[in-house]
Amino acid sequence: MPASEDVISDRDFRAISALLGAQCGLSVPPAKRVMLEARLRKRARALGMPTLAAYCTHVQTAEGRRREWPNLIDAVTTHKTDFFREPAHFDYLAAHALPELGRMHGAGTGRPLLAWSSACSTGEEPYTLAMALAGYAEGLAPRPFRYRIAASDISAAVVETARRAVYPEAAVAPAPDAWRKRYVLRSRDQRTGLVRMAPQIRTAVEFRQLNLMEEDYGFPEPLDVVFCRNVMIYFDRPTQQRVVGRIGRTLHRGGYLFMGHSESLNGLDLPFAQVAPSVYRRLDG
Repeated sequence: MPASEDVISDRDFRAISALLGAQCGLSVPPAKRVMLEARLRKRARALGMPTLAAYCTHVQTAEGRRREWPNLIDAVTTHKTDFFREPAHFDYLAAHALPELGRMHGAGTGRPLLAWSSACSTGEEPYTLAMALAGYAEGLAPRPFRYRIAASDISAAVVETARRAVYPEAAVAPAPDAWRKRYVLRSRDQRTGLVRMAPQIRTAVEFRQLNLMEEDYGFPEPLDVVFCRNVMIYFDRPTQQRVVGRIGRTLHRGGYLFMGHSESLNGLDLPFAQVAPSVYRRLDG
């Protein structure tokens, strides 16, 4: 049990929760108070601060907001991700979405298909997407199939990890054998246990830091596919409405939105129709 002076006060909990909601849309209900305390306590120790109260006071100052908020956001956000997570999405993408987007908009053939991994964490999702698109392109050969993938995350630290494209070999185990053979490079020193994505996979993805609470996501052209999986569970319903509405505005009519299997757009007033479990298409609206 932490000492009483190392427990977040009601006032600080409300203030930090409100700031997290305003800055990055995170909903921190009272049930997550112990989790928040534990993660802020680690940051307080890292800065050499004696109490949570001192840390909370610091992050609410102008200097604290400038210097510490990136670390605070890293501490309280979850970066859990895997290669080939929710594999049915990639099956649906190849079997249904890509042919339909090619028919409607010439995506991939008349022009590059544009995809976005909107909460990419350490890169497993966009690199899985790159492997899926590379495999699809090989299946169409000798016809060319072109694509570009944008990937973003609120955390600058995980974006830098993603750019390096280096992972424990066990991390790529969920990917199909054929993908691992073609798109994953093993270290010459097998003792490292590390692998790196092949050049054609790395160069297909462009990473940047982006906060989904921003009003404009900065895409100059409409997108064809957006993966926004296991993100909405951290937002309250009004924030979900705003964020998915902005995502919808980035998509072509008929473009696809892939969400996590525990997420749903039910009850939200948005221009999407569900076409498969946790897969939606943008309507005309």
